[in-house]
Amino acid sequence: MTTKLAIASDHAGYALKAELVCELRQAGHEVLDLGPDNEDRVDYPDFGFKLAEAIASGAAECGIVICGSGIGISIAANRHPAVRAALCTSGLMARLARQHNDANVLALGSRIIGIEVARDCVAEFLATPFEGGRHAGRVAKLGTILKDASA
Repeated sequence: MTTKLAIASDHAGYALKAELVCELRQAGHEVLDLGPDNEDRVDYPDFGFKLAEAIASGAAECGIVICGSGIGISIAANRHPAVRAALCTSGLMARLARQHNDANVLALGSRIIGIEVARDCVAEFLATPFEGGRHAGRVAKLGTILKDASA
């Protein structure tokens, strides 16, 4: 099954992004590479926001964001209500992010994991469907704005 996905990184995630783009395209996926195009220093929020817009507009079904730790770019992407980005450091985390949380963006830390773990995360993320059921109501709440955090 092929997937239309967007991918973006900052300078720290560029090398891992470039490797994954090549592998995903070889596997037959349609990949929208949102940059950057080299390892020159850039700001991760710019690329996290760019990927979030691609998800929200329907230009991509899902996405992958990468920075040094995966934390900053996942926070940036998650600022958009259409995004459910999950920072994963194992294939199990990626599978559970899809099954239970309907994550539509996989976040990776290039300084935290190596290429083999990244490949495992991507494979599990792309192969795993959302279970729905008992998880559906919880996921629906993720797209809403909390008006009273004490409720």
